[in-house]
Amino acid sequence: MKTLLIKYTVSAWLLFFITACTLNEFPEDTASNLAVFGSKNGLELYSNSFYDMLPGVTNGVFAVDNNSDIVARTSVDTRFSPNALSPTTSSGWDWEDLRNVNFFIENCEKSTVPEKQHYLGLAHFFRAYFYFEKVKRFGDVPWIDKVIEVDDDATLYGPRTDRFEVMEHVLADLNYAIENISLTADASRTLITKNVARAYKTRICLYEASIRKYHTGYNKQATANDWYREVVNTANDITGFSLHQGTTAYRDLFIQKTPFQDETILCIALSAELKIYSSINRSTISPTYGDRPSLTRRFINTYLKLDGTPFTGYQETFATEVKNRDPRLKQTIRLGDYKRTENGVSVVAPPNLDQSYTGYQIIKGCYDERFPYDDENLNDNAHIIMRWAEVLLNKAEALAELDEMTNTAWAATIGALRARAGITGTTLTTMPTVADPYMTSFYNNKFTNPVLLEIFRERAVEMVLEGRRPDDLIRWRVAELFEEAPMNGIYVPALGDYDLNEDGKMDVCFYQGTKPASTASVFVNVSAGQNRTLTAGTSGEISYFPGNREWLDKKYLYPIPEADRVKNPALGQNPDW
Repeated sequence: MKTLLIKYTVSAWLLFFITACTLNEFPEDTASNLAVFGSKNGLELYSNSFYDMLPGVTNGVFAVDNNSDIVARTSVDTRFSPNALSPTTSSGWDWEDLRNVNFFIENCEKSTVPEKQHYLGLAHFFRAYFYFEKVKRFGDVPWIDKVIEVDDDATLYGPRTDRFEVMEHVLADLNYAIENISLTADASRTLITKNVARAYKTRICLYEASIRKYHTGYNKQATANDWYREVVNTANDITGFSLHQGTTAYRDLFIQKTPFQDETILCIALSAELKIYSSINRSTISPTYGDRPSLTRRFINTYLKLDGTPFTGYQETFATEVKNRDPRLKQTIRLGDYKRTENGVSVVAPPNLDQSYTGYQIIKGCYDERFPYDDENLNDNAHIIMRWAEVLLNKAEALAELDEMTNTAWAATIGALRARAGITGTTLTTMPTVADPYMTSFYNNKFTNPVLLEIFRERAVEMVLEGRRPDDLIRWRVAELFEEAPMNGIYVPALGDYDLNEDGKMDVCFYQGTKPASTASVFVNVSAGQNRTLTAGTSGEISYFPGNREWLDKKYLYPIPEADRVKNPALGQNPDW
């Protein structure tokens, strides 16, 4: 609760403190300045303003994967819609957060407060966080580590800094943060501790290593392993976390008001008392609000069977295909035995094809109670943005890329995640030696290493709807999947009625032309020209069309916004924009 109060009250104080400031104007030796940098309380209050950089909660990390290859959604994002992204529509070239951090660092370094190093560590962490997000989006960006003076034209109107040089600064800032942040434990899981900084370092270094290895046009392949090594070494330094256990542990993680301390590394705690909510139920389930995200059959096919072997039942109907699968499947989407409550009364709730385009209807992170969560932005379950499972996945991938994965390391990472889920078999303790053909094809035959492909499978399944998928496609340089991956749904052998949960009641009727007489709860017109059709006309998988999608390699980076280039022509433009 502490950080909630800080996050939503400190902004008013900062508004008074820096509201008149522009790019190069900050208050200097004023009474307010002394009050802030002359006391521990002042440093704490100011540094907590940096938390505003973390993901928002109304449409938070749960919505990021909507724009990926494994989620069907209402419309196509600007980045992937033909001719929608351009220098005039691009955004994100804002530097207020950096100015705030640099001003703090410059003044905190002069402070005589004994605890100042901790707060400097926080500032360096958030500067690293800021620049990582900017480099991901734009590539080369100006590296600025000072308060800019009014006559400093060389900085104000200078060129961008090479992205690889910037990332070396990011790594240095992360290392500084880890060395100087004194907070080692936080029961609320809402504050930046040493281990939070370490966990973020594994995420950032894995991204950078992959960019250097797979984006060969940069000619940085020889430096990739240094960054993979940082992932492994840093993951090994993280202590105090474990995988939350239990038959429903995976789902339970995401519907707690107070996060589980064993696995959660960082979250934003929401509060009904303070009226701070997210929209995850409404955005996911409402047929009239949000993206109506639903998982694709192409992705569902990657879930292993319960015994740890690959699934191959590609011509099975929904009621059959979901049986004896990785238990995380039923904790991620509605299966036959899923039930909800309406005003506290339990009701049978099979997949609703009015709410889900593909039939694979998401429940991860959503409350089971319908009212009022489906209709209003009132979710108050903790918003997880970093957890131990991701660190294990980051470490496993780095080990595989370094060709250092062993059966022991496999069992402690991928095997541990699958064991927690309830999967059985040799996959828990033994690395694969033969690549699954489905996984090879899934990534357009660009990867053949069986260990790496299984880590990719596990990463997608374990982290689905946690905001990592778009970055993964970018760093692995398989972003063509944003365009090519089919938005496909459940297999329909023929037109007619289907009982999705095998309770004797018809849940959906697929038809063409005139709506037939039926007792089904939902009717889906799959006639030609509808946004949902069947791949073989009157049978086959649901094929959903959200709109035209386009991927061009220039989209690996956003264009520099034209308005900012007009102000500073030295910024130049990203390739092919």
